[in-house]
Amino acid sequence: MACFLVSGGEAIVVTAVRAAVKKSEIAKGVVDAEGNQLTDPSKDGICWTRKLGWLMNMLWGGVILLAIEHMWHGEVVPFPPFLTAMNDPTEVPVMLGEMGTVGVGMAVLVTVTWFVVTLVADAAVKRQPATAVEGA
Repeated sequence: MACFLVSGGEAIVVTAVRAAVKKSEIAKGVVDAEGNQLTDPSKDGICWTRKLGWLMNMLWGGVILLAIEHMWHGEVVPFPPFLTAMNDPTEVPVMLGEMGTVGVGMAVLVTVTWFVVTLVADAAVKRQPATAVEGA
C-alpha cells in the first residue's frame, strides 16, 4: 500500500546528505561542481559524492517504480488522501504494518546492497592490475 514511502524518506535524507558531502568535497578539491572526482580513485578510493549518488539513484528509482506500480493497482490515487487505505480507518494499521515490515525491509536491503557494491568497487579501483608491465 505505502511501502515505497519508507524508501522515499530514506531517499530524501540521502539526497540532503549527498548535497552536504558534495559541498564539503568541493571545498577540499575532491570533486568539481558537477560531482566529477578530481583525485585519483586508485589511491584515495571512490569519492563519497559518487557513492552516495549511487544510493540516491537506487532509492529514487525504486520509489518511482513502486509508486507507479501502486498507482496501477489503485492503491495510490491523484487526489486526497492519495493512499486509498486512508479512506477506511480499519486499513490504516494494515498500511502501517506493511510500511514497517515490507517498506523497512526493502530500504534495508537496498542500503546493504549499496554498501557491498561500494566495498567491491573501492577494492576493484584500488587493486593494481596483475598483468601490468613495468615501463610499458
